[in-house]
Amino acid sequence: MSYAIINPFYAARLKRVPRIDRDQPEQPVYARLPLAPRNASPVPHLTSLYHFHRAGEYGDRKWPGNCGGNLIRDLLLYFRPGLVFDPMTGSGTARDVCQELGVPCISFDIHEDYDACDPRQAPAPESFDFIWAHPPYWRQKLYADDPRDLSRAPTLEDFLRRYGQFIRNSAQALKPAGKLAVLMGDYSDREAGYVPLVYHTKRLAFAAGLTQHCTDIIRFSHGASSSKKVYRSCFIPGLHDVCMIFEKQR
Repeated sequence: MSYAIINPFYAARLKRVPRIDRDQPEQPVYARLPLAPRNASPVPHLTSLYHFHRAGEYGDRKWPGNCGGNLIRDLLLYFRPGLVFDPMTGSGTARDVCQELGVPCISFDIHEDYDACDPRQAPAPESFDFIWAHPPYWRQKLYADDPRDLSRAPTLEDFLRRYGQFIRNSAQALKPAGKLAVLMGDYSDREAGYVPLVYHTKRLAFAAGLTQHCTDIIRFSHGASSSKKVYRSCFIPGLHDVCMIFEKQR
């Protein structure tokens, strides 16, 4: 038995101390996920814990901040929307998924001079059944050179002000009972400390008149660039982000 993967708490109870050899590569540890109750869901594997290690053939993984399209695909199969809107399309991941599923989709991006945080560029009211949004996690990863881009916001206050306007734009653009899916993650900023962006997303969504439709979906961050780095500082790594589903009241 390799002591390198034994929980230190249990090792102490067994009168053993795990041997930690920094020169040896870490062995993979696999978690056993809880069994999901059977129900009438058209996507049974879509639960509050989303584990999918393959990104899928959608978008471009070399694009800054790109996420795999499997979660988007499962959400569309679950909600079966009519018209989909992706206001921060990046490399076109959501658009690729919609094309594969035959779902009509309109997508824009800051690189196309579309500012999703500008109320003057907001879509017409009650236009979409489903909006997918994967905004920048503030300045964790710089996205575009355009100063209007959320990742270029100089302060957290400025980020939240413009992010709140984006959520209000989205709420207005949803049809009654339409869904807004936001993928967001918390992170530790070099100056601002720990930034709870998931909390702020919910706070701003509720202020915009949206309600939470279902459980949060905890998406495991397979393939994140940070997982391949070595840091000198000591911290508890975040290995997930959160997809929140909000609904516009009928």
